Formats: sequence, C-alpha cells, structure tokens
Amino acid sequence: MAADRRIVIENCSIATVDAHDTEYASGYVVVAGNRIESLGAGKAPEGLENVDRRIDATGHLVTPGLVNTHHHYYQWITRGLATDHNLFNWLVALYPTWARIDEQMVRAAAEGSLAMMARGGVTTAMDHHYVFPHGSGDLSGAIIGVAREMGVRFTLARGSMDRSEKDGGLPPDFAVETLEGALAATEETVRQHHDASFDAMTQVAVAPCSPFSVSTELLKQGAELARRLGVRLHTHGSETVEEEQFCKELFGMGPTDYFESTGWLGEDVWMAHCVHMNDSDIAAFARTKTGVAHCPSSNARLAAGIARVPDMLAAGVPVGLGVDGTASNESGELHTELRNALLVNRLGAHREAALNARQALRLGTYGGAQVLGRAAEIGSLEPGKLADLVLWKLDTLAHASIADPVTALVFGAAAPVTASFVNGRQIVEDNRLLTADEDAIARSTRAEAQRLARIAAQG
Repeated sequence: MAADRRIVIENCSIATVDAHDTEYASGYVVVAGNRIESLGAGKAPEGLENVDRRIDATGHLVTPGLVNTHHHYYQWITRGLATDHNLFNWLVALYPTWARIDEQMVRAAAEGSLAMMARGGVTTAMDHHYVFPHGSGDLSGAIIGVAREMGVRFTLARGSMDRSEKDGGLPPDFAVETLEGALAATEETVRQHHDASFDAMTQVAVAPCSPFSVSTELLKQGAELARRLGVRLHTHGSETVEEEQFCKELFGMGPTDYFESTGWLGEDVWMAHCVHMNDSDIAAFARTKTGVAHCPSSNARLAAGIARVPDMLAAGVPVGLGVDGTASNESGELHTELRNALLVNRLGAHREAALNARQALRLGTYGGAQVLGRAAEIGSLEPGKLADLVLWKLDTLAHASIADPVTALVFGAAAPVTASFVNGRQIVEDNRLLTADEDAIARSTRAEAQRLARIAAQG
C-alpha cells in the first residue's frame, strides 16, 4: 500500500504491548502505507485523507502480530512419529529420515508450517534449518521463497551440522556438512538474502545446530562470521539433562560456560529452550543480554522439563516464544503457546505467580521482537512502527462471556483471526489465508510426507 494510503480500524479493544502496557477498551488504529500512523481511545481523527478502507472491529481485540522465535519447518512432513521419546532418542529415531529430504519436500513443509502459523496470527516467523543432505537442492532459497510468497516477515536461521556419529554426535555421517562447506554456504546465504533495512521482510542468522551436533570450531568460526557480517546468531542450548551431561563429559563444563568460551553469549545471540539453567547460567544470560526462545509445548512433548521463564524475566533476560519443529509440536501454532507458556510455567516453582495473561502476550509479541533484534520495528503497536497487527474475534461462544479481552485471548480457546496484516498488507481474512491455497498445501504436504516415508523405508 502506498505510504499516503490509509486503513482505519475502529471500535476495537487494543493491547499495544508498549513499554507501559497501554490498553484501550474501545479505540482505533490508523495504518498509513506499511506503518502504524496513530492509535488511541475512541474514534479515529476526523478528516483523514486517502482512506482506502474502514474496518468496524466491534467485538475484536487488536494486538501486535505474533513473533515466532524458533521452528524447524522441514519437520512438518514427519509429524506424529517417535511420540514417546526423549530428545536424544527422538533425534536418533528421526535423523535417518530427515537426512533424505530434498528441495521439493522442504518447500512443501515450509508451506505447511508457515500457513499454519500465519492463519493463527503469526506475522513474523523464523526457521532454523540445519539439515542439508548432499545434492538436495537449494533448501534455503526454497524456504525464503515460500515466506516471501505468503507475505510473512521472516528470519532464516541458516543452520549447520558437522559432528556426526563417527565424531560422537547424533546425526548420521551422510547428514552433515564439512566445517568449511557449512561456513561458506552460510556466508553465501547471508550475502544473497539478508536485508538489514528497517522494514526488511527477509533476514538471515548464523545458526549451527547444537553442542552435540557441531564442532567447537564451527561454533567459534560461526560466531566470528556472524559478527563480521553483522547478523544475529542462533542455536539450541540447555534443552535437556542429557545435553548438560554431554557437555560436561566432552568439554569439561556445562552448556552456558561452553557457549561463553566459544563466543556464543551476547545481545546478538538467542538460544532455543534453555530449560536446564541454574542461577549462574541465568545471570550470564542477563549480563550479556542473550535471548531465549521458550518452547513450552515441545519441551513438554519431549519431557525436557520446565524452563525457568519467570526467573529469566526477573533477571532481565530477553524471552520470546517458539513453536519448535512440528515433529515435537504437531499443532504448529504459536497462539496456543501463549496459553501453554502460562500454564506450564505455573507447574514450576512459582506456581500461580509464574506468569499472567499480559506477560504471556508480551512473550509472544514484544519479547519475540527483542529476541530477533527487531524491537524497534515490530512487537508493539506504536506510531512509526511497522503495521504488523492482528484482529482477534472475541465475541463468539468461545470467548464472549470473558470480560477482559487479553484474558480471553490467553486463557481461552484459540481465538479466530478475522484479519492479520503484515507490513500493512492483509494476509488473513476470517481465519483463511489470502496469500496461499490451504487445501492445496494440505494435499502437497501429505504427498511429500508419504514420499519421504517411502524413501526412508528403502534407505
């Protein structure tokens, strides 16, 4: 939409998730081009010019778009497998299948993953893709292309693995890259696709997979590469007790100390899971402003444990929410993670004081923007920020009797998305994608899942 064209949204509840948690029981939002121009209580200002559309949002809550901070799209075509395994056994069971993916499969899986998130209110997504079988095609290009077509703001965390079974790692030998190959391919992906501008739709991060699937040298050189290119760093950290034991046996220290020794703590770093963190670990993350992608459903699915999110927040650690790969979170939806984050954390030491509804919403919006390094552009509804916002319908049977709209959104059933805007462009209407054919995606993902299963069975 041209910068001088406007959309006016009125008669809605608004949760801005700004620094003061400003909310309006009935208010308006004016979008001009790809920016939020103004918002406030009551009716929109009179005399606005070039208004292309007015939306009566009675019965709706408007929030910033949800920000997903950790995912593995390729896993969409291996959902429902190894359902009773812990992390290490789950990885051992699935790596031989994942090692046989190709570009066509990855494209279909990215379509499924992104479609499911986008129709549920995600406006900024990321994918940590680290499996690059030899001869599998342009996997990074395929994923980025799908995000562009779907109209979702996107960060590709270009992953890598170079520690295979022969080196004491978990991936099969044929599923990893060489150190030199991984670094060269990652640098090329950054140079070809990363956009550093304020309203960037595509960014790239450097993302070796995990301590037990990459060498120390890949971690060190990956951090050096990211900082030379001016991009962010992402990996898995402190996900399970077994990972902690692995690090102590192999490196003589726990995961956080190991990451610090390799240059992997800092305000340009975010890590997935961080379940098994002691007070010293949390203090190190807070001191360095290292971010965390909290994935409550996946942590529960793999019996990894309960991350100390309330303690991290109290210490000043940036925390966002992640779906994680759909082989460990089959629903693939981030809006359900708002509720799950709140509920799971109340099972921990802080009990009912762990998280409240507004803290959960902040994790899924502004917290995610912080973790991705984009808090100046997205994550809250404020004039001058990018127009990434969602209209949640809260006047139906599922929510109408809950007086507080934020409580309804977080504690209640998954709310329908009447409209979702990214960069000022509407991509969802009445819970259906406007930018992709959901039924066609369902057919293609099923076909690719079946094809991968056949290839793996022959393997």
